[in-house]
Amino acid sequence: MPSHGKLAMAAVTAAAIGGSLAVSAPAAHAAAAGTAPSCIGRYVTGTPEGFDVHLTNDCGRTMRVKVIVNNGGDSPCYTMAHGTSKLFIYEGVFGSYDRTVTC
Repeated sequence: MPSHGKLAMAAVTAAAIGGSLAVSAPAAHAAAAGTAPSCIGRYVTGTPEGFDVHLTNDCGRTMRVKVIVNNGGDSPCYTMAHGTSKLFIYEGVFGSYDRTVTC
């Protein structure tokens, strides 16, 4: 009987560890994309409907970036050649600009 108790405890422990790994995996993936470098210009302007983010690439090479929105949908991953710009328009009541990351 004692071995069944140990086996049950091992199963519960494994499930708890596996469950926490499954929960942390998306966070780890999100953390892999770091904050975009300073050569990516970010100009955030509030609008009556939400906000706009004007992105510019002065990095000297092609960059892939996305805008992260608190409490709202993030931008797609933009591929931006050197010297180009992109305008992300967010319309919503609850979202706010968080940061721009590489992707």
